[in-house]
Amino acid sequence: MAGIYFHIPFCKRICDYCDFYKSADLRRLGAVAEAMHRELDARRDYLRGEPLRTRYFGGGTPSLCPPELLGSLLEHTARLFDCSQVEETTLEANPDDLTPEYLAALRRLGIDRLSIGVQSFDDDCLRLLNRRHSAARAIEALRDARREGFDNLTIDLIFGIPGFGGDSLRRTLDTALETGVEHISAYHLTIESNTAFGRRMAQGRFAPVEEAVSEEEFLEVHDRLTAAGYEHYEVSNFARPGFRARHNAAYWHGVRYLGIGPAAHSFDGGERHWNPSSVERYIEGAAAENETLTERDRYNEYVMTRLRTVEGIDLREVAGRFGTERAARIPEAVRPWVERGTVVIRGERVSVPPRRMLLSDAVIETLFET
Repeated sequence: MAGIYFHIPFCKRICDYCDFYKSADLRRLGAVAEAMHRELDARRDYLRGEPLRTRYFGGGTPSLCPPELLGSLLEHTARLFDCSQVEETTLEANPDDLTPEYLAALRRLGIDRLSIGVQSFDDDCLRLLNRRHSAARAIEALRDARREGFDNLTIDLIFGIPGFGGDSLRRTLDTALETGVEHISAYHLTIESNTAFGRRMAQGRFAPVEEAVSEEEFLEVHDRLTAAGYEHYEVSNFARPGFRARHNAAYWHGVRYLGIGPAAHSFDGGERHWNPSSVERYIEGAAAENETLTERDRYNEYVMTRLRTVEGIDLREVAGRFGTERAARIPEAVRPWVERGTVVIRGERVSVPPRRMLLSDAVIETLFET
């Protein structure tokens, strides 16, 4: 089973923390959509006949797309790929775009999961982030989505925002739980150099929270959400039983996926491909770049993705895919982490307990082969 991802790189407003490729020139949306149709035709054999399990519109802000544009991409996909076993069709959305009429149209298209970029339920925090919605509008959008029949909703939240931990974070978590959404993605703010926050930091006008604060807020998020019945199944992801993000699991478990659109990435099992991060070059038909993964690349990627999930590393799988020597080295390499309680070994499983997942990157570095 495979996945398909449509990258819609357009936004009405650029958030001050965002490091993804995006454009605020909405005049090019139609031309990009036409190019996406051409790319679908050109890459119809990329998944080698494998049925699609998931379809995902990401961005950017896909909810800026009229329903007709989204529908045409889904219809075109159904003509080229086996969609008879699709289990999940997701659209990322900004709360401001989710009117009852738009939500009803999405339902008619077969979109059954919404990923809504809330980030915070604190209006002052939203202004700092340069979001274009208010907390009240986010709550209203979630209620409207329920009324239109959506029963699989996920929201994004950000923690680790200077000045908005403590009571602000607790109020945001309280409100998130009150909405009853099935899935919550909670990300620690990362300050990248090519963002508004990054430029302010370079000028000494903005600074990340201290490491101790990061850990405190991570544990606050973990404890509050798991106590409410959410499973902390990946570093940044929490789900009600049965509502894990199926599309994202493709990235974590090495499943084939095809990415369509500017800056979209694809993986065919042995190679990675990525489209140019330029609307203009994509429209002109610039070729994708590619990288063939060596066995060491595949091993490192396996370690990186698996240790970010609650299941962790399966030593039997490592032995089968990468050799018994690598499998034997892992328990010894992580022994210092085991002694600190950051890594747990149970039988053939090596994992980072969810409460310690903030340290998973450090554990991963221990096992990387250079």
